[in-house]
Amino acid sequence: MTPVIIRTLVDLREVTRGWRRAEESIGVVPTMGALHDGHLSLVAAAKAACDRVIVTIFVNPKQFNQTSDLDNYPRTEEEDARKLARFAVDAVYAPDVSQIYPEGFATNVSVGGMTDVLCGAHRPGHFDGVATVVTKLFTQTSADKGFFGEKDFQQLMVVQRMARDLDIPIEVVGCPTIREEDGLAMSSRNLLLSDRARIKAPLLSEVMQEVAEKLAVGEGFAPLQAAAVARLTSGGFTDIDYFELRSCAALEALERPTEPARLFAAAWLAGVRLIDNIDVPVVPASG
Repeated sequence: MTPVIIRTLVDLREVTRGWRRAEESIGVVPTMGALHDGHLSLVAAAKAACDRVIVTIFVNPKQFNQTSDLDNYPRTEEEDARKLARFAVDAVYAPDVSQIYPEGFATNVSVGGMTDVLCGAHRPGHFDGVATVVTKLFTQTSADKGFFGEKDFQQLMVVQRMARDLDIPIEVVGCPTIREEDGLAMSSRNLLLSDRARIKAPLLSEVMQEVAEKLAVGEGFAPLQAAAVARLTSGGFTDIDYFELRSCAALEALERPTEPARLFAAAWLAGVRLIDNIDVPVVPASG
């Protein structure tokens, strides 16, 4: 059965008010649409944990740095609704811009520190846009749990810090990255890759896995980083925004994974920006 699509905040609150009266828990899966199996894994996690599930579909203009990127972002609402039907989600909230940013909207949510590195360094204001819209979606849906993929690990950390700092009564749940059979992390942007670029795209995760394996046996990061960038460039990636080893706790740059850490990468392939991150085994510091 195709889920109910709600367009306005008034209608959304009318629905959630009834759930609240019945003391039912609410889970929210915020998305920008163009749903793939990664998104659907979040929906499945929400269904398992909550009485009611809302999937939001909103292409947020505040987190795009270029108008062309916003205009080209895939929009597939009808197909998305069909994909969600088999999960029996309770509602799809697909507001227009006026429901999120009404006339005169003048408030910005900004998380300091961890938004200055990685994607934040290359996309000024991006995480302000993320934090602002997620704050709105959390309060509009009155959800008890929010579900986010670890593929956007920096985003997950930003949202967790934002919710904690603003005392929003919600648990932000991180779910594992879902990958294609060839290792490419699932992303709505993958739809923008040409057939030729799609064949090259798995090199990103392949190189990251190889670097992680070498870090696990004690090799230092700097030479591995240089070799990885060279290999990606020779493999068809035109620009490497970053290829870095950082701590999970505060996204601090590391030379060796002597604490919980992840490899983070962002690279351009045929005009499409791909991001990925993977966990790296902790290697005890030598005495």
